[in-house]
Amino acid sequence: MRSARNIALGLLAAVAVVSAADAPSDVVQLKKDTFDAFIKENSLVLAEFFAPWCGHCKALAPEYEEAATTLKEKDIKLVKVDCTEEQDLCQTYGVEGYPTLKIFRGPDNITPYSGQRKSAAITSYMIKQSLPAVSELNAETLEEFKTADKVVLVAYTDASDKASNEVYSAIAEKLRDNYLFGATNDAALAEAEGVTAPAIVLYKSFDEGKAVFSDKFDEEAIVSFTKTASTPLVGEVGPETYSDYMSAGIPLAYIFAETPEERKELGDALKPLAEKYRGKINFATIDAKAFGAHAGNLNLPTDKFPSFAIQETVKNQKFPFDIEKEITVETIGSFVEDFSAGKIEPGVKSEPIPETQEGPVTVVVGKSYEDIVLDDTKDVLIEFYAPWCGHCKALAPKYEELAALYGDEYKDKVVIAKVDATANDVPDEIRGFPTIKLYPAGAKSEPVTYSGSRTVEDLIKFVKENGKYKAEVVEKAAEEETPIAPAATETASSEAAKETEHDEL
Repeated sequence: MRSARNIALGLLAAVAVVSAADAPSDVVQLKKDTFDAFIKENSLVLAEFFAPWCGHCKALAPEYEEAATTLKEKDIKLVKVDCTEEQDLCQTYGVEGYPTLKIFRGPDNITPYSGQRKSAAITSYMIKQSLPAVSELNAETLEEFKTADKVVLVAYTDASDKASNEVYSAIAEKLRDNYLFGATNDAALAEAEGVTAPAIVLYKSFDEGKAVFSDKFDEEAIVSFTKTASTPLVGEVGPETYSDYMSAGIPLAYIFAETPEERKELGDALKPLAEKYRGKINFATIDAKAFGAHAGNLNLPTDKFPSFAIQETVKNQKFPFDIEKEITVETIGSFVEDFSAGKIEPGVKSEPIPETQEGPVTVVVGKSYEDIVLDDTKDVLIEFYAPWCGHCKALAPKYEELAALYGDEYKDKVVIAKVDATANDVPDEIRGFPTIKLYPAGAKSEPVTYSGSRTVEDLIKFVKENGKYKAEVVEKAAEEETPIAPAATETASSEAAKETEHDEL
């Protein structure tokens, strides 16, 4: 479980750090003339490319230091490079933002670090990188391996069962960044665990402690089992887990509460429901004091807790529970049952549908999204914007010009539209503003995201190449302007942090 979603969790407040000059450090700072030799001398290195002024780098610093100290005894080195001093070195490794973390297994084997940026997560991730995809276990090493991480998997197989061993090895190669994988052919160990080969036992430091997969070894079935069994019955939504829940592919039930005691009480009360819907709906508490603003994204009040809502993460639909009702296993049980049966309509946050469309750009709101964007007879280019976004404001006149060009010849075939994604629910994954997508006629389930320069000429080309009607118009002659770079987007978390005093999802 990894990766990121549309309105992501804002970072927690940066903590004060002790500079390397004031305290010993287990993080090695490298320069251009020392980097290559160090990488060649050490088999596994995690390198951070940073800038001293970078806020995210400052927040990472104490976590990185702690991880370096923990990993020191395992001979896994953590290094850092100051890109304000070593510009050529950072450019060599394609550093475009800070901090950038890369894993080096020698100078020619380089992969991006894709784990979380907390000490425990860095440590866990790098230990996984240091081990083979599957660790061979025996009676002496099994017990220690079981508790080597929050979640580990051990396959109990027969050495002659080539098919099962190959399936397991293939899964381990794909998921090695997420989990530790071990295996043993010792029948006595399998018997001691109460399983018959072939079987997989997932050991975990929470809930019931372990789960067993005893069906025929099938990659899809084992991956599904692993994702379900490794997710806590009632977890916690926070900076380290949000993207995991969003990428799980199943709905997420939020339990908002302001105190740890209340979150525990409600979480324990709803555990029977979490067990009943395990693998179908994830349940998690969320700190309403720190992240109460996210309640608004789920169409709940942001000042009244506790509260409950379900988010259909794939379609980004929100199902808020009546704020006036008490949260009990009975009331929530009935709500979740109705949700599962499709008896509840999603709540839709929407501005009023415009009585008339003024200007060439069609204004879309939550309640008109399906009628306009998903109109299967038209190619629809839509901009997802935020009112505070500077890049969106810079794009506006060009977008108006673009829309005007399609106004006559293609008015019944091509729609140029925009939606304020902060004031309206949209079923799309939006990671930054502006985001531009084309929904071709006849292929609404396969939208194409625009990533080129935001010039009228390039947008025309994009519509022609990806739309059903291959519509082509000619840009009017205008004064030459500097295009906005395709990478110039403003994320919700970064800009919203300037205008609010709370952290948001």
